[in-house]
Amino acid sequence: MDKSQLMQSFQLGSEIIPEPDFPLAAPGTPAAILVPILERETLSVLLTKRASHLKHHPGQVSFPGGRYEKSDVSLAQTALRESREEIGLKEEQVSIFGRLPLYRTISFYEITPFVGLVSEPFEWLPDDNEVDEVFEVPLPFLLDESNYHIETISRGNETRQVYFIFWRGHTIWGATASILKTLSNHLNKNKF
Repeated sequence: MDKSQLMQSFQLGSEIIPEPDFPLAAPGTPAAILVPILERETLSVLLTKRASHLKHHPGQVSFPGGRYEKSDVSLAQTALRESREEIGLKEEQVSIFGRLPLYRTISFYEITPFVGLVSEPFEWLPDDNEVDEVFEVPLPFLLDESNYHIETISRGNETRQVYFIFWRGHTIWGATASILKTLSNHLNKNKF
């Protein structure tokens, strides 16, 4: 899949079917993430490994993003602001062209994922307070259904199926893997 096919898949107007999320009894905290797709010969998705000293989700793989703040004009701006703060991504390098369905998390967030192309130069300045590592996964790897492994996890009285993706020593799971699976399903459905 090349850049034009990727962008066109979001312009076709077809419904994007989300992976199951965590139903909340009340509205969650609004948040936004960026699914940064790097413009390389082979498109790749940029991910971060959260700092190991963080109170919530330490060491987990995630997208750049975070909680909506009143000073943000929109959720898209939240995703861009958080990406700049976390990894030094300049807003002018990002062209947002798509949006995935809202994803609710067990930690009571309602995440809106925005998909954007990131142009060169690629120079990451991770904030040590938030990010231990920045890495890429080739988009073709994420489009391959065989790279999504399902495990059953029990928490309290509830049992859920959770996606896991293994890439070069990184374990991508939970909300991040579910959002990637939603993206993969959509792009595979709209192949040219």
